Amino acid sequence: MSTVDIPSEAQATDEVEAVFAEIRRAFGMPFVPNLFKVMAHNPAYLKASWERVKVVMGPGLLDRKTKEMIAVAVSAVNGCDYCVLAHTAALKSMGVGDGELVELMAVVDLFSGFNKLLEGLQVPPDIGA
Repeated sequence: MSTVDIPSEAQATDEVEAVFAEIRRAFGMPFVPNLFKVMAHNPAYLKASWERVKVVMGPGLLDRKTKEMIAVAVSAVNGCDYCVLAHTAALKSMGVGDGELVELMAVVDLFSGFNKLLEGLQVPPDIGA
């Protein structure tokens, strides 16, 4: 259950609706994800966050599929069910299959374990130090 009210799109001010319209267009969805709806309580934060999404997830040196895979991995490690489900859906819409998703999570599993082992034992780096 959300700790704050999730405003409906009908409650949006003109400023917020302009951002919402851009989000719907960019994602090709008939609705605005709740992530952005809750940000509408602070329109400046909503706008700044949306600008960051466009810059980071937009065209760049990494392709969109790679960026979505990183988003799923980080979200899984951070325990964000909302984000895991959203970014997995994005990957599936790009044609990513179950085998690829399991392999992605296997990499997350492997390196999460290695990270905890090395962190717990305080093993000093020997490459790139």
